[in-house]
Amino acid sequence: MNADINKLDQYIARHMKLWGIPAMRISFAVIFFWFGILKPFHLSAAEGLLKATVAWLPFGSAENWLMVIGWWEVVIGITFLFKSTTRIAIGLLFLQMVGTLMPLVFLPEVTFQNGNYLMPTLEGQYIIKNLLIISAALVVGGTYYRKEKGGNSGNAISK
Repeated sequence: MNADINKLDQYIARHMKLWGIPAMRISFAVIFFWFGILKPFHLSAAEGLLKATVAWLPFGSAENWLMVIGWWEVVIGITFLFKSTTRIAIGLLFLQMVGTLMPLVFLPEVTFQNGNYLMPTLEGQYIIKNLLIISAALVVGGTYYRKEKGGNSGNAISK
């Protein structure tokens, strides 16, 4: 009985390994394309928060930033669809995430209840969940490395 359970567990684990990264890439594609395309058409629930976040920027209007960020997210989504452009998608995602986290710093009255940093508002929770997106992007990105000549893997830590 134990051997059968172990075989089943191994079977499931192999399929999880096989499909995990593609599933994350497709999930990223759907989420970024969907949420991004809503912004230029003024259909995003996050429009007010986004505009309030970029209002202090010395260049470009909040309206222009809404368009830029929306189309940026669409591009992130599209580039996650293809294995060959995943590195580009991850780079664009990390740049976008810097901006996404900004309301936690610049708009704490919107992202936290009564100034209590242990009690995020719905907007704050929406932003904080991006830590999971960042972590998942690290996992996906960690699977795309190139081997250097001589057999050493080409990662950020190697010489």
